[in-house]
Amino acid sequence: MRVRVDSGRCQGHMLCTMLAPDSFRLSDDDGYASAVDELVPADREADVLEASEACPEHAIIVDHDDG
Repeated sequence: MRVRVDSGRCQGHMLCTMLAPDSFRLSDDDGYASAVDELVPADREADVLEASEACPEHAIIVDHDDG
C-alpha cells in the first residue's frame, strides 16, 4: 500500500498525525501534513486507512496496488 497527502487539499487539521504518527508528519513551515514514507509497512496500514477516512479534507490518497 502507498500513501501521499494532496498538499492542495490539506488544511493542517492534524488528525492524520494523531491517528498515525509514524506515517505522517506536519511541516514546521506551513503546518501541513506529508507522508513520512510513500510505502506503508503492513503493520501501519490500518492506522493509515483510519487517518485517511478521518481526514475532513480528503487529502490523504491511498493506493492499494503495490505494483
